[in-house]
Amino acid sequence: MQYVNDWRAVAAATGAADRGTAEDGVRLAYRRAGLAEPERIIWVDSPRAAVEAVERLTDAGRSVREEVRTRPWAEERRRMYDELGPAGWSALWSATGAQLWETTAALAERIRAGVVAELADVPEDESDVRLVLLDAVLGQHDAAWLAAFDGRGDRLNGLAEVARNAGWWWPYERAVVISERPVALHRDEAGRLDRGDGPALAYRDGFALHAWRGMPVPAEFLDGLADLTPERIRAEENAELRRVMLEYYGYDRYLAESDAEPVHRDETGILWRIALEGDEDVVMVEVVNSTPEPDGTHRTYWLRVPPGTRTAKDGVAWTFGIEGDAYAPLRQT
Repeated sequence: MQYVNDWRAVAAATGAADRGTAEDGVRLAYRRAGLAEPERIIWVDSPRAAVEAVERLTDAGRSVREEVRTRPWAEERRRMYDELGPAGWSALWSATGAQLWETTAALAERIRAGVVAELADVPEDESDVRLVLLDAVLGQHDAAWLAAFDGRGDRLNGLAEVARNAGWWWPYERAVVISERPVALHRDEAGRLDRGDGPALAYRDGFALHAWRGMPVPAEFLDGLADLTPERIRAEENAELRRVMLEYYGYDRYLAESDAEPVHRDETGILWRIALEGDEDVVMVEVVNSTPEPDGTHRTYWLRVPPGTRTAKDGVAWTFGIEGDAYAPLRQT
């Protein structure tokens, strides 16, 4: 569905906001909510800077997020539910918002956690920062639910216009704080934040998130990945970071350079096991493609299998979703 593709692009958009169009959207959202337009619209470079700006606001009045975002959304959802019925609404959501929900919700939560980590100098400050974050309308990261209503009425047009052209924003009676979009976003094929040589998400004021295949990592940790050795990997005490190191370094390379010994071999391949202190073993099957490459060579593949795997055949069978006793290919390819 075209709406889904359009809103997927909105959720992943980077680069400078269209400030004029976004401000028009803000004013329209206020009017549709029956509110006077805000007297001031304050632009900042990131959600972190927005929280700081909100904390400095004076004479802004109370938050109007309920009127601007929550209530219109709930009323439109009720209207669509009544119009389509339970099955129709479920089908609509499955075909639209559900396609985007998991990745956008996870990204929004990571941004919240990053803002809290940077601004809450002591644990007592966390609740204050989180309260400010609760006032935010998520702009482009509201793409999932906005996709479900696209083309089905104009009640949410103001919110949609801001989302298409800017990042998170904070609506108050007399003032709005609105954030620029990120300048960079790097994700893996599953939609998780992922980058091994810099921030996976970055804003132009320096606020950034670092991650490897979805797992948050310190920036200085990434700086050391290029110089990894098997000894450095074994010495890492944090099991999650050690796993990242292994993925980056390559299990096959680690096995080769660690002088590892195979624990089992049969006609399907070779089973290797890497014992890691404080973590489950990494178990892999080495298999050789029986079909030759154009140059006559045969490629070697490494298959990650469950830690309890005892034979190479069991491991290969597991990758096909069957038991080892049932695995008997007529021809290997």
